[in-house]
Amino acid sequence: MPLPAAWRIRPPLRHPHDREIWRLAVPAFGALVAEPLFLLADSAIVGRLGPAPLGGLGVAGQALAALVYVFVFLAYGTTAAVARRVGAGDLRAALRQGIDGMWLALALGGAIVAAGLPLTGRIVAAFGANAEVAPHAETYLRISLLGIPAMLVILAGTGVLRGLQDARTPLYVSVGSFALNLVLNAVFVLVLGWGIAGSAWGTVIAQTGGAAVYAAVVLRGARRHGASVRPSRAGLHAAVSSGVHLLIRTLALRLVLIAGTAVAARMGTDETAAYPVSFQIWTLLAFTHDAIAIAGQAITGRYLGAGDAAGARAATRRMVEWGVLSGLFFAVAVLAARPYLPALFTSDEGVRSALLAALLAVAALQPVAGVVFVLDGVLIGAGDMRYLAATTALATAVFLPAALAAYRLETGLTGLWTALGLWMLTRLVTLGLRARGEAWLVTGAVRG
Repeated sequence: MPLPAAWRIRPPLRHPHDREIWRLAVPAFGALVAEPLFLLADSAIVGRLGPAPLGGLGVAGQALAALVYVFVFLAYGTTAAVARRVGAGDLRAALRQGIDGMWLALALGGAIVAAGLPLTGRIVAAFGANAEVAPHAETYLRISLLGIPAMLVILAGTGVLRGLQDARTPLYVSVGSFALNLVLNAVFVLVLGWGIAGSAWGTVIAQTGGAAVYAAVVLRGARRHGASVRPSRAGLHAAVSSGVHLLIRTLALRLVLIAGTAVAARMGTDETAAYPVSFQIWTLLAFTHDAIAIAGQAITGRYLGAGDAAGARAATRRMVEWGVLSGLFFAVAVLAARPYLPALFTSDEGVRSALLAALLAVAALQPVAGVVFVLDGVLIGAGDMRYLAATTALATAVFLPAALAAYRLETGLTGLWTALGLWMLTRLVTLGLRARGEAWLVTGAVRG
């Protein structure tokens, strides 16, 4: 008996929505993977200075990443708001909304610099830097904080262009700014001998250049469509309102990452060494799922802004199908590579054994992750931020006692990854139930 049409997974590249999905997802994937690749290159350059500067780069990099990760709502919320206006056919209002998002980013960045500079030493100490590493970390962090406003403007600018259905320009800017960063680091560190400060200044200059490109592109669009470039109270209020709920969602996700690392660190040496590797593999695979989710943000917002709820649901169904297919593909790929992956990272048998167990869970959760990432992006695009904040907090509340139980029952990484599986399944159920209903399908240029 054939499956109902709604449940069939259509042949690849034969669906009406495939072109728009991959037109946005492929460049988004390129932008996502560009950053870690260039950061690895930065580490290779600083590593020539010795272990202490490299350790300082690692500590300061963690602090900066934590700050930027918290404000990722500047990209996601701006994408959703701008895409709705685009769907409604009002490019002037779309650019107006995007400009307000960039003003908010600049204001938040300035506040972080003002608050962070006097606390540089305490921030480094909070990340556990020892006496040898701390001076290098403080030097890098103190200089790099000056680039935070540019980094946040880049996040908001990325959201503006993705909302305008342009994912290629963010890719070009990402590659260009990271390439400039690499060149400047090589010159400042290896040629001029500025040490770790040279690496920091190279990063700040590259980030400022990237922010300037985004500002120029958006301002050019504003002039073309007659949009004001001054901040508006209503636009800033809308950006803050959506940002608060996305911030709650982001903090809940961040808590899971921190708690997982903390639990693994208390399980034993083997688990402490194996867990970051397994999670890095998980993160690498997540880039593909997240690329589809970013496409979902832009596509969903545009359809709902145009008043086409049926189109939004049809596109969502197709993106979920792609999420399932990519999840199944990566599950098989991880299982096939599993016997060989531990040898790339360690020769210790205990660490290998722990990593092999963790990779089974990583593989098993890929199809779930494929759907969860897509639906998360779709609901962000729909502006359903309040629901996302509540359900992500709920999923985190499920994870925390499960992770604690894994530690107390001494179940190792298998238990910890089971807790992460419960976290993902909770998100799958809550997001799936929402997507099946009608409450998220609010049409119009602005979500009421």
